[in-house]
Amino acid sequence: MKSHPTTQTMKPATAAKKLGVYLPATPAEFQEGVLSRAELNQLQAEPPEWLRELRRNGPHPRPVVAARLGVSIAGLARGGVTEPLTTDQIEALRQERPEWLEKEQATQAEVRKEAERLKQRDTERAAGPGPRD
Repeated sequence: MKSHPTTQTMKPATAAKKLGVYLPATPAEFQEGVLSRAELNQLQAEPPEWLRELRRNGPHPRPVVAARLGVSIAGLARGGVTEPLTTDQIEALRQERPEWLEKEQATQAEVRKEAERLKQRDTERAAGPGPRD
């Protein structure tokens, strides 16, 4: 007996996260329905105007805000940014360069630098011992 493959669906919150958009800013029909994997792929391949507009101008969810500012999500919280921001608001923060933003960007740069150092160390260890003197 063959079973028919079921269509994988996801809740609107999951789909919004995968699309990188803030769920409350999406159209009501998106928020109230469920999406299949094929529908999500279609939205990614050929985004409708509402999706292009949200990606371009926001409001953006915290992961997108953090990425655009070059900080962590925790860094946003430490800086007092707890609400979604629009592209204009993100740009204004970049121009203003508040102290918390500069500090968090420096912290994030250090985290990336350390991650790269550890990656290099692990690569060297995996290659095995080098020639002995």
